[in-house]
Amino acid sequence: MIALLVSLLKRHYFLTGIVFVIIFAHLFPHIGAKGGLLKPEITVKYVAVFIIFFNSGISIKTEDLTKAVLQIRIHFFIQCFTFIIFPCIMVVLVNMLSLSSFDGLLLQGLKVLGCMPPPVSSAVILTKAIGGNEPAAIFNSALGSFLGIFATPALILNVIGNLVDVPVYNIATQLSLTVLFPLVLGQILRKHAKLWLDRKHIPFSCIGSCILLLIIYTTFCDTFSNANIGIDFISLMSVIFLIVIIQCVLLFSIFMTITQLFKLFSPPDAVAVLFCCTHKSLTLGIPIVKILFSNHPGLSVISVPLLIYHPTQILLGGLLVPTIRGWLLYNQKYRSQLSKV
Repeated sequence: MIALLVSLLKRHYFLTGIVFVIIFAHLFPHIGAKGGLLKPEITVKYVAVFIIFFNSGISIKTEDLTKAVLQIRIHFFIQCFTFIIFPCIMVVLVNMLSLSSFDGLLLQGLKVLGCMPPPVSSAVILTKAIGGNEPAAIFNSALGSFLGIFATPALILNVIGNLVDVPVYNIATQLSLTVLFPLVLGQILRKHAKLWLDRKHIPFSCIGSCILLLIIYTTFCDTFSNANIGIDFISLMSVIFLIVIIQCVLLFSIFMTITQLFKLFSPPDAVAVLFCCTHKSLTLGIPIVKILFSNHPGLSVISVPLLIYHPTQILLGGLLVPTIRGWLLYNQKYRSQLSKV
């Protein structure tokens, strides 16, 4: 019995880890919350993101990364969905919800959420954990983040009407130091230590999964420690339920569209597209929202949808890892068998 339990825990270590870190965050939120013992505003925002892209840079073959840059159809689909289709979906949804008694500031927050750029790291980690096209996820996370510096404020201006100057230089510098620099550094080290890396079999995927668990933990620490966010319990539960539904519908719709209806991408490509399209960046999103709504009395409420969306996308993504990995392995095995016939 104990041996079976240990075997199950080893096989599903990531799901077990998610459950553990969420429980731990609930019991000890002060450790991983901003300003806490772990100092996530430094260790996660800078160090963890640096390690994620350094890890990707040193583990990915240079020719695979170069090949990913040329996959124009993937980039076009992801960026168009992120900055055109997603915002339009949220505007239509908000217009429908405006006929109800839904909180007006939360509706504005949903519009703002739709304008956010793709995540800096979570889509990359999940794609890597499943075995998808990690180079494509890296390229689109970086590209979307840089486009978001300009596109996100413009979109928010269009759907809400706020117009302020965004510190483009500061955000671009931060992205360069935490995304581009570690990626290039990893590629340089890989070039000079390729044989040693191939011989050592370093568990890069496991490292990425552990970092994701750290991100999940600190994210939920912030969630559990923020007891007063300025909205009533019913409104809070309503927006949580709505965001879970939005993510589930988007994940299912995109997956079915690109794998069954039109079969636009190969299975590894589809994994990268799935997460890059449905995830939104809290790292870039919150600073932009704080700048755009700095004098707005409802800033905290407008931020709620994004604050909820972030841990939800990581949690749902983590829960889907075994299922999508199984689907990917099945399809790869099936295609391999067909090629032999």
